[in-house]
Amino acid sequence: GQSATTPSSWDHGTARASTHARAADDRTSTTWSTSGTTNEASWSTIWPTSWPPTRFGVTDVLCEACDQLGWKSPTKIQIEAIPVALQGKDVIGLAETGSGKTGAFALLHTLVLTPTRELAFQISEQFEALGSSIGVKCGTSHVNCHFYTYYYLFFYQVDKILKVIPRERRTFLFSATMTKKVQKLERAALKDPVKCAVSTKYSTVDKLQQYYIFIPSKYKDCYLVSILNELAGNSFIIFCSTCNTAQRVALLLRNLGITAIPLHGQMSQNKRLGALNKFKSKSRSVLLATDVASRGLDIPHVDCVINYDIPTHSKDYIHRVGRTARAGRSGKSITFVTQYDVELFQRIESLIGKKLPAFPTQEEEVMMLVERVSEAQRFAKIEMKEQGDKRKRPKRGDGDDDDTEQATGVRKKVKGGGGGEEAWRRSLEGGR
Repeated sequence: GQSATTPSSWDHGTARASTHARAADDRTSTTWSTSGTTNEASWSTIWPTSWPPTRFGVTDVLCEACDQLGWKSPTKIQIEAIPVALQGKDVIGLAETGSGKTGAFALLHTLVLTPTRELAFQISEQFEALGSSIGVKCGTSHVNCHFYTYYYLFFYQVDKILKVIPRERRTFLFSATMTKKVQKLERAALKDPVKCAVSTKYSTVDKLQQYYIFIPSKYKDCYLVSILNELAGNSFIIFCSTCNTAQRVALLLRNLGITAIPLHGQMSQNKRLGALNKFKSKSRSVLLATDVASRGLDIPHVDCVINYDIPTHSKDYIHRVGRTARAGRSGKSITFVTQYDVELFQRIESLIGKKLPAFPTQEEEVMMLVERVSEAQRFAKIEMKEQGDKRKRPKRGDGDDDDTEQATGVRKKVKGGGGGEEAWRRSLEGGR
């Protein structure tokens, strides 16, 4: 979820918006409900092709910025939320991942509160892009703690921040899922909000192909390597439950010649942003991440999301798989289900209202990888121990040791590793 506030004294063409509102009232008797829901008709039925944003009452400068960014038409959530916001109402925006929620509030306000630092940096980039012609600059601040601590602390901190900023303000809440904590924040911080929902409560996009694979826990690494080989040439985000697992699997894949990079809460902020930038620039094809990367990050070229560890909280599944199939693109997600995860998986299917198909695999081919993967696992454990010892020693700078080819000195000892992804895949094909 993302929270945004706008001082009521900051006018973004509100007079023009009120003129449109009066004109709309002349054409239809439909009004917005202040109880948190909207009537059947909405602004999208009044102006079904309301673009450029001048029709919404947004300033000309921002309209030009939209053209420069290639925003040729509004998304559903933008059509629903922007006119309501410009009437001076508080807004709750509920829409699927990748549906344009950032654009819906980036055209309107000043202060943004997000649950992760990476999302804060991403939104600041969007703001600066929209405001480049008028010299908009953004600053970011963060609380340094574990993701889940941070996520729950986020709502507590938002409540504290909203108490010290002006009471005369507009407050917007946007999210792909509506949790009890968001509803509690709504009651505490919003005044007669209008709910703009363009998707069901917990839904994934239609162009996302979702699969599961039921496997023994001890062979997860083998199945992961097999899938990466089968879907070679794609870009992956692989979600792990712990920082340690993300780091270990990243090292394992590197030892097999795959350009993998970790992203987790035990990395410094500079290294986290560096890892994210390397993945965005396509110099790394696989991102091993904890849930710190599951909220709001927009990386268009992500082809496949793999849930290496099934999420404990079912709603996190929606956010994770939402890293692909964004803005009308297609994508794929594969969830690993072990003998210990059946109940969690059933909760996910119940939440999204779908029965997921099994991802086709050839068990015989996967088992042929056991020896090579086991060797890579052994070397990854050695490297994990070396990195742990290095952290205990006095620091001599802040080099990016977590992501250099030289950082994994044992890699070339693994048969088929160290020669890059093509050499690795050729060695796999030769062993079949």
